[in-house]
Order: sequence, then C-alpha cells, then structure tokens
Amino acid sequence: MSALETRTDAQAAIAAATRPRRWGFWYVAEHRFRVMRSYTGTVVVAGIGSPVLYLYALGVGLATIVDASGTTIGGVSYLVFVAPALLASAGITAATEEFSYPVFLGYKWNPTFTGIHSSPITPHQIVDGVIVSVVVRLTVNMVLFYLLMLVFGAVPSATGFLAILAGLLGGLAFGTMLMSYTSTLEDDTGQIAMVMRFIVLPMTLFSGTFFPLAQFPLWLQWIGWISPLWHSTELARVATYGYAEPVWLTAVHVLVLVGLAVFGWVLSRRIAVRRLEK
Repeated sequence: MSALETRTDAQAAIAAATRPRRWGFWYVAEHRFRVMRSYTGTVVVAGIGSPVLYLYALGVGLATIVDASGTTIGGVSYLVFVAPALLASAGITAATEEFSYPVFLGYKWNPTFTGIHSSPITPHQIVDGVIVSVVVRLTVNMVLFYLLMLVFGAVPSATGFLAILAGLLGGLAFGTMLMSYTSTLEDDTGQIAMVMRFIVLPMTLFSGTFFPLAQFPLWLQWIGWISPLWHSTELARVATYGYAEPVWLTAVHVLVLVGLAVFGWVLSRRIAVRRLEK
C-alpha cells in the first residue's frame, strides 16, 4: 500500500471519528425518535386525545357548573383559568414518560447507552441527545395543546403562545431532575412507580392546577411553592390571560424552572460519565 493511500485512509478514519464527536448528540436524538415511533399511539393520545378529554371535561363540563354559580377566578371563566394549568400538566406528564423508564432501559434493561458509548459518542452527548429528543416531543405536544386551547376559546390574550414555552420549561425542570434520579438506579424495585404516585400525583393536585394555591391551607401551600408545575402554570396563566402577579414573581418562576432544568441536566451528565466509564 502506498504512502498516499495510507494517508488517505488515516484521514478518512479521523473524519469518521470526528463526526460523531461533533454531532453525537444528534445521532442519539435520532435513535430516540426511532424508538418513539414504536409508541406513536401514546404520543398522539398525549398530544391530542388527552387535551380534548381534559379541556372538555374540566374546561367545559365543570366550568359550566362553576360559571353558572356566578363564581370567577381572577375575573376570568373557569375554562380560561384551568386550561393553561392543563397545558403545563401535560408537559410534566410527557417529560415523566420520557425521562423515567426509557432512561432506565438505556442503562439497565436494554443497555443501549453502553452500546452507544462503545462508539466515539461520549456520555455527555448521550444525555444531551436524550434531552434534545424530549424537547422536540414536548414542543409538539405543547403546540398541539395550545391549538386546542384556541379552538376551545381559552386564550383571550395575544401573548398566549408563550404558554408553550412555559409548558416546555416546566417539563424540562421536572424531567431532567427525574432523569438524574433514574440514572442512579441499578434495579427497578418500584422506585419509578413511587415517583409517579408520591411526587407526580400530589404535585398535580397541590400546585394550583384546579383552583388557586392561595385557597389551600398554609401548611399545604409549600408543595406548590417548590413544584415545577406551579411555576409553569403561573407563567402559562400570565401568558394566556394576563394573570395579575408582581413582575418579580414572574421572574422567580422563570429562574426556578431554568435553574432546575440546568441543574438536572448537569447532574445527569455527571452520573452518565460515572456510570458508563466505570
């Protein structure tokens, strides 16, 4: 073999290794998109079926009773009040689905993360790729939910589209933290199911989703204060109907959600390095 051929082969090998190093996160995201295709039905139901069901049952059915009593919440109908909270809750639900069992599967049941790491793709890129894929799914879900809110007449404000970002931030804030926890699990002995039962469910019930947090006793309000869902819901309400709250509190909502999302992201990266390179 000539020196020229040897040099050409070496350059081709370097290029083949450089590409995954640069775009590895996107290769992982593509893998996750292909996996999502296997449960497209679930994604469709989460993106369309659930919003229609909840908006109709709560925003139209229950709202009829509430509005007939002459009660308004913040000067708006119950449908307008509850719809952004349902959007934020849908973001949390979708993020929980993607950052729990699929992550555990990648490390343990069907260790695809180990296989991916045998290539030039790094643990950081694996985490980044998973998060990118979830961001895409969450964005699709939030856009569909928002369009249905428009159909139901639940968005009186011109800035309502910003609720999509609020739902996305809420999903990432909770989801990346859940991902960091799931990444530490060596065996499934019901921990993820307990997260659903003892964290996600109470968070949904006590985050001002169905009525204002201030109506709870003070000893229960703290659940909302630390809940990504409450912060996301409040932001969505500010966007969709101009919910009145101090500007500093709106800034706190954003900072809390961004802070949790970044912290969970960084922690998940560190755990991935420790777990895949041991």
